[in-house]
Amino acid sequence: MDLDAAAAYHEKHHGQALVVARGEDVLLERYGNGLESSQPHALYSGTKSFWGVLTIAAQEDGLLALDELACETIPWREDARKSRVTLRMLLDLTAGFGFGGLGAAVPEYAKAIDLPLKNDPGSVFTYGGIALQVFGAVLAAKLRASNGGISPQEYLRARVLDPAGVTIARWRSLRDGTQPLPTGAFLTARNWLAYGRYVYRERGRFDACFHGSSANARYGLAWWLALPGVPAPDLVYASGAAGQALYLVPSLDLTVVRFGTSASYKHDALLKRLLTA
Repeated sequence: MDLDAAAAYHEKHHGQALVVARGEDVLLERYGNGLESSQPHALYSGTKSFWGVLTIAAQEDGLLALDELACETIPWREDARKSRVTLRMLLDLTAGFGFGGLGAAVPEYAKAIDLPLKNDPGSVFTYGGIALQVFGAVLAAKLRASNGGISPQEYLRARVLDPAGVTIARWRSLRDGTQPLPTGAFLTARNWLAYGRYVYRERGRFDACFHGSSANARYGLAWWLALPGVPAPDLVYASGAAGQALYLVPSLDLTVVRFGTSASYKHDALLKRLLTA
């Protein structure tokens, strides 16, 4: 690996944190542009990467099933198209919603449920946050019925984050006091690295997260899969606005975390420099 080339590209594009680990050994760790190692950073849409993993845990608990219909939990039975949406479609972003629901535009659960579909379920991949909020509404309802009313984020902590040794510093809140699923988590680079290592160690258990849909072979259950031109076909990664990234390359036992503040940052550009020495 060419650590220096990767670090140079990272720093050129307003990098704030770059941590490269092989196994449990940290090979490179740099901070700058106002961020120190102890400071949490917004993941933005990198937050999505928690929910496919949690869904596998919830399925193990008997709380839900990936291919169950959302209308079994939320009032969608009377809508001809919405009644065909599965939880898998909500997580792989093929439920049929149009673009939207990110950043400051994340809708509360009730509003997300009421939004119309733009496409037939399963037919089109559309990136956005609405489907994750609908999934949040489903999960919250199931938790109210069976787990004493804990929130999706509390369930995430108990079933995934605590076993992974990960601490979320804080969550952004919506007007109704709930925390959004598609975005909103803040944590340190080392904590996101620990999450990545946990997913890597348990990758057989979470394998369903890393298969694309017929609508988009490059997107699984809230994880991106592979990158054209990057010599790592088993790469999976989480991505957030302005250059936030968590990369896992199982064949190299590699985990990489990147924080930054640049719209010009490109995932493939950093990984090509890192992996093609």
